[in-house]
Amino acid sequence: MTQPIPAARPGVPVAGAGFDSPWLGALHAAANGWPVFPLRPGSKRPALHGESRCPRTGACADGHAKWEDRATTDPEQIRRCWETGPFNTGIATGPAGLVVVDLDVPKNDKSNKDMPSGMTTFTALCERAGQPVPTTHTVRTPSGGSHLYFRTPEGVRLGNTAGTLGALIDTRAWGGYVVASGSITPQGAYEIEEPVPVGPLPEWLAALLLPAHTPQTPPSIRVPRHVPAYVAAALRNEVAAVAGAWEGTRNLTLVRAARALGRFVASGDLDRDTVQDALKEAGEAAGLSERDCTPAIASALDWSITHNPGPTA
Repeated sequence: MTQPIPAARPGVPVAGAGFDSPWLGALHAAANGWPVFPLRPGSKRPALHGESRCPRTGACADGHAKWEDRATTDPEQIRRCWETGPFNTGIATGPAGLVVVDLDVPKNDKSNKDMPSGMTTFTALCERAGQPVPTTHTVRTPSGGSHLYFRTPEGVRLGNTAGTLGALIDTRAWGGYVVASGSITPQGAYEIEEPVPVGPLPEWLAALLLPAHTPQTPPSIRVPRHVPAYVAAALRNEVAAVAGAWEGTRNLTLVRAARALGRFVASGDLDRDTVQDALKEAGEAAGLSERDCTPAIASALDWSITHNPGPTA
């Protein structure tokens, strides 16, 4: 008899420590909108064929499809696959819109006996940033570590990291995957530790994970003489921020800049054309096309002008 899929809605994992079988964990992940693929039974390794053994049929008819491309949220496809064997479940974090922070524990040997755990290091990192340890959906790993699930910021494409945040801290995003709750290895099971909604990746943490970038020189802009000094400074700062934005953050930075400057258009301190032209030049300097810039700026300015009061009589 087919067991019912656990009740879930996007971003709100089901409470509980685990599932009766690994395929229920796969269905649970898929119900949250997280594409999954099979891992070898009792293992963390993908069960899909590699490129050297690709039959060039089915999903690979047009060329070898990697696990990230073949991950699915289709419950029927998942059932058909998992009925053929006791597979563990991998979640393709990039397509799932997830960034998972993997907090490991030191290996149990003499050389690591004084080494702090990933959670200890991560807690210290939060304290240095003046931020609390984020509360989000958390999965406990068989080794005693933790997987903290976060939503990827809109307009940002993050990859995997290893040790960037500190010792025994890795992250998984595009190009990576995590073992889903309900999966079992010889060391134990992956179990839901904090059955709470998946929270957004904190901005301060996202900034630490973004790749290094060489800022572009912001375009020179002419600020009308009647503009107050603080407004002129805001215009220059936002233009510089847009021009210096790196790939994966450019659209988001452009929209934020337009919304920030829109209040000065609403107040009458800046002319709309001045703001649009300056931001468009900055966006193009960062590598965006005019086609990318113009509608984004216009929409963000409209929003800001609508939500900010105009000049008082």
